Amino acid sequence: MDEGSVPVAEDPGRRRRVHGMLKLYYGLNEEGKAPEQPESLDPCDINGPHFDPELYLNKLRRECSLTELMDQETCMVRQIRSLDSDMQTLVYENYNKFISATDTIRKMKNDFKKMEDEMDCLSANMAAITEFSARISGTLQDQHAQITKLSGVHTLLRKLQFLFELPARLNKCLELQAYAQAVNTHRRARCVLQQYSHLPSFKGIQDDCHAIMDKLAQELRQKFRDGGSSAKDLSECVELLLQLDEPAEELCDKFLSHARSRLESDLQGLEAEIRPSLPSPASNTDILEFIDRGCNEFVSSLCLVITSYQELFINHAQKGELLHVFVDDLAARYFMLVERRIQEEKGVGDNSLLVRALDRFHRRLQAVAKLLPGSAVPNKGTEIVIRAATERVKQYLSALQSFYMDSLTDVRQALATPRLSVAGTSVAGPASGRDAPTSLPELLSSLSASILNQIKSVLASVHLFTAKDITFSNKPYFKGEFCSQGVRESLVVSFIKFVCQSSRQFCETAGDKGGSTPPALLLLLSRLCLDYETSTISYILTLTDEQFLVQHHSPVTPVTTLCAEAREAAQKLLNHYVKVQGLIISQMLRKSVETRDWVNTIEPRNVRAVMKRVVEDTTSIDVQVGLLYEEGVRKAHSSDSSKRTFSVYSSSRQQARYAASYTPSAPMDTNLLSNIHKLFSERIDIFSSVEFNKVSVMTGIIKISLKTFLECVRLRTFGRYGLQQIQVDCHYLQMYLWRFVSDENLVHFLLDEIVGSAAHRCLDPAPMEQSVIEVICERG
Repeated sequence: MDEGSVPVAEDPGRRRRVHGMLKLYYGLNEEGKAPEQPESLDPCDINGPHFDPELYLNKLRRECSLTELMDQETCMVRQIRSLDSDMQTLVYENYNKFISATDTIRKMKNDFKKMEDEMDCLSANMAAITEFSARISGTLQDQHAQITKLSGVHTLLRKLQFLFELPARLNKCLELQAYAQAVNTHRRARCVLQQYSHLPSFKGIQDDCHAIMDKLAQELRQKFRDGGSSAKDLSECVELLLQLDEPAEELCDKFLSHARSRLESDLQGLEAEIRPSLPSPASNTDILEFIDRGCNEFVSSLCLVITSYQELFINHAQKGELLHVFVDDLAARYFMLVERRIQEEKGVGDNSLLVRALDRFHRRLQAVAKLLPGSAVPNKGTEIVIRAATERVKQYLSALQSFYMDSLTDVRQALATPRLSVAGTSVAGPASGRDAPTSLPELLSSLSASILNQIKSVLASVHLFTAKDITFSNKPYFKGEFCSQGVRESLVVSFIKFVCQSSRQFCETAGDKGGSTPPALLLLLSRLCLDYETSTISYILTLTDEQFLVQHHSPVTPVTTLCAEAREAAQKLLNHYVKVQGLIISQMLRKSVETRDWVNTIEPRNVRAVMKRVVEDTTSIDVQVGLLYEEGVRKAHSSDSSKRTFSVYSSSRQQARYAASYTPSAPMDTNLLSNIHKLFSERIDIFSSVEFNKVSVMTGIIKISLKTFLECVRLRTFGRYGLQQIQVDCHYLQMYLWRFVSDENLVHFLLDEIVGSAAHRCLDPAPMEQSVIEVICERG
């Protein structure tokens, strides 16, 4: 829609502008009044009263050019048209308003006419009422004074009747044991009887009432001394005795004494639940029922005693001190019973019952804080809750440790089960894992998952202490120290350290032959600790920090420290595994060397069975380690590694060459050659730490085995055929062992040393031809 189609009356800006121009034209201000300004005497002022058109036109013709005159004319015509249009608009708007005002006045005239009729009727009615009222007042004027006098006499007689019937009323209340009503009734009449006690009749009523009230006070004292009533009844008795002007100090002491006896009976009931007469566990109530009973009986009664004491003895001196001592003494005994009952909660199955009980215990004690400001009872209750939570964390740590040890026992049983079915093998032999090698990853996965799930379950149970609907969770301890030191450090970190320490103990307690610890368990635990170092520890601590919103205000154990400890445990376990497996194979080799007569042995025709067993066991260990660790890095192998000729064979041949001239100085030459050969060989560290891969582990085991074989050979004396048997055995080992190690030269060097030592210890060093050795080994 274009601008020209918009009605003028609907534009508020235009309307204000029009009104402004009209006010300007009529010389009015914003309030509709003409401003007090001096009149302009200029005849050329077009807005002034002395405006002269002729003079104005002459001035314009004289001062303006033709173009300016035409512009002035155009502007003036536009203003005249605008004023005419605005005038028409105002007339139209005011016309509508005048019509509307006329209709409104006509309607108001009709309404006022009806109202005038109603007002006339109301005025007539009021006049009639006034006439009737005046007539009635005139009629009763003579009897009004008499009626007022009789009413006063009636009221006085009723009061006298109440006084004369007062002794009977008090006796009736005494019979019905309505002591409060009797005291209130006597208090209403006591001032009147005291005022008119000089009259004989009132004196007699007063004496009778005093006698009755003395009897009532005596009954109240007796009821108070009996103490068999509830705390509420005792409070009523004390209140009535105070109204009867009994000494406040004496009543205060008696009130606290009776309240103590009742509260002590509640404590005895709670103690009976802790030490039931029957030893059956079913006779004990659960912790929530115990706390409920203590809160509903003891704490409620204690709060009632505090309230009653403050209401009754509010003006009594030493009120606060006596009450604080009284409350603190009984609360201390109650707290002792609560702590004893909490200590009986040893099971860690369902933690919600204990948390709900502690929450209810803490919540009810807040009533004592409101009734008795400054009391130490709520703070001591909070300390009990904190100690209970701390003790609960210790119990959960112990439960986690027991679960871990039980899990290890299950793993050991699973590892030991297939051993029993292996015929002809040692229970502690390295071949024990051959029947069920695939179970190792499953056992590791099951063990790791079960431990992690148990940790999550424990964290969920402990998290109940910090739930939002628990009243004590907003305490500073549970927002800070409990989360960081209690849960993170004392529970999670302590358990991780326990796992590492208990794993290291398998290395310390096992003997040289592995003791009672299966080698597979050492391998599995080393992998478990390594997994903890790489991922599990970070995951558990992150989960704990997120779940408990741990804020590290106090020093905590860094993740890197725990990871380093786990890696150290994994390294120690793996080193010990290598040592145990190496010593097991070494034991077989040692027995095979020590139990044979190497001087008088027959010419070798086969590889000895023990060498075949060594290769089989080494293969089994290789498979076992490969189930849990990666392959590792090997050096490049030569194409004829399995058919390599030992360098020591040439040494043996050198000894044969020099056999014709074998003199006492010949051994010196042979030793010199051997030592020179060793100088140019790389030093081998037998018991060095291994890396976390299969090749490194197998290299360590083979080094220990061959080194033991070498030392046993050095202690024996060999004949010709004994040396040849060593040659055959070493060549057979060379055919298979090179593929297990990271560097085949290590196997070559050790086997060279073994054959060289045998040749050095041989009485008739005549080595077997290499082709014959290969035929025997391939046939074997």
